[in-house]
Amino acid sequence: MNTRTFGQTSRPVSEVGLGCWQLGSDCWGDLSETAAENILRAAVDQGITFIDTADVYGAGRSEELIGRFIRDCPEELFVATKLGRGPGTWPDGYTRESLTAATEASLKRLGVDCLDLTQLHCIPQEELHKGEVFAHMNALQAEGKIRNWGASVEDIDQARACLDAEGLSSFQVIFNIFRQKPARELFDEAKARNIAIIVRLPMASGVLTGKFTGTESFAENDHRNFNADGQLFNVGETFAGIPFPKAVELAQRLEAFLPEGLAMPQFALRWILDHEAVTTVIPGATRVSQVESNARANAIPALSAELHAKLAAFYQEYVHSHIRGVY
Repeated sequence: MNTRTFGQTSRPVSEVGLGCWQLGSDCWGDLSETAAENILRAAVDQGITFIDTADVYGAGRSEELIGRFIRDCPEELFVATKLGRGPGTWPDGYTRESLTAATEASLKRLGVDCLDLTQLHCIPQEELHKGEVFAHMNALQAEGKIRNWGASVEDIDQARACLDAEGLSSFQVIFNIFRQKPARELFDEAKARNIAIIVRLPMASGVLTGKFTGTESFAENDHRNFNADGQLFNVGETFAGIPFPKAVELAQRLEAFLPEGLAMPQFALRWILDHEAVTTVIPGATRVSQVESNARANAIPALSAELHAKLAAFYQEYVHSHIRGVY
């Protein structure tokens, strides 16, 4: 597994990581503890060292399962979590006390003395503009509760509100073949400031695996069912903000661009990794086979400049106008 240095730190992380929203078992359908452990073990076996979670995934279940796993894991992992969407903080309770309490709860669930990285979890933009939350994060770092802090954002405006914050280590952004805007409007600035880029939603909620037909039904506790049109949170977190039937149609059209012998999941991940500003990409997985498939993107040669140009043109002509939600 290739590694990239995480922003201003000296720590290498695997360029393909593991997103752990699904371990919460509340937004991707049910996932047993055994399945979660097998997924984490498969990730480590594939050389994955970057694990991303949040305190609200399953009301702490994801963190607890990761904490249980890392206690017996001999490999050194970089575990990132998030705060700011849970009770006591969201939507306007971003005090020093509430952020400290959320951090200490994550420390306890993960079973560690200091968090490798905690990220402001798509908090309201007005809170970012106030700037007080950044001082609180720096205080947590000074106290030794966190090593680094970053911001998971929904759109470019939220990212810009954080750019000048002292101590900012990373951005987490939605970025995939269907959501190309960050490459044009954020990546160069982040790279110049040595801010790490963590990419979430690389498969557009599974559509970019190329396996969907448009007739799928999803479990009641799967966000692809209950948030398909942004009913509960930003629509961009589900199918990259594109209506499901249109997203499937667009993914099917992308098959014409596939290099010979390359499967869609690796194609989608390789496209992301070809952007030098990206530090790590965090596809989720509900099966061991998906972990293994995602890890293989690490070994695929870079896509040609000509193909990148064609995919940029495809996005502008066919995709951009269908994106809903903040971007």
